[in-house]
Amino acid sequence: MAAGSPHTESPVRQDAAVHSSSPVVGHADSPTHMAMDNLLGLLRIRIKRGLNLAVRDVRSSDPYVVVRMGTQRMKTRVIRKDVNPEWNEDLTLSVTDPEQPVFFEVYDHDTFSMDDSMGDAEFDIRPFVEALKIHPNGLPNGTRIKTIQPCRSNCLVEESSVVWRDGKIMQDMCLRLKNVECGELQVQLQWIDLPGSKAF
Repeated sequence: MAAGSPHTESPVRQDAAVHSSSPVVGHADSPTHMAMDNLLGLLRIRIKRGLNLAVRDVRSSDPYVVVRMGTQRMKTRVIRKDVNPEWNEDLTLSVTDPEQPVFFEVYDHDTFSMDDSMGDAEFDIRPFVEALKIHPNGLPNGTRIKTIQPCRSNCLVEESSVVWRDGKIMQDMCLRLKNVECGELQVQLQWIDLPGSKAF
């Protein structure tokens, strides 16, 4: 980061611990077991790329993405000196409460100071989870199940469809980052059923 450049300090450090979202079986009366009882399934989020991200160093940035839902937090690797980075990295979260939104936070990694904010976005996964209830097995490949329009609460750049593709329910999205001068984030959602999880 260039000396004297404006930035917002982030509480997230690049060496911060990554919280695992994989469910672990515990005793019948343990909090882990109770969480398993409420587990709906797994949400795999592919962080594809960033577009026209903000410059936080002299001429570029070293961006990475933090994904949060409830108490879960995961992050991508850092890509050096690129404001149009391609991560194509999968992060998987356990879903117990679809009322909880997913938060995306982009940061510029700095070695000797706090990492700089490069914007954030959030998305309501309820429409995606609702689409799971139709049990799309047997539908033609590529069938659109639901279409979500952009609005202030979802950060969508353009409409986004939940699609039945290759035997999976997926949703591609382009999110406009907030609290920053520019930048978009392209991501894909994919649902993973787990044996023993609560059925829709």
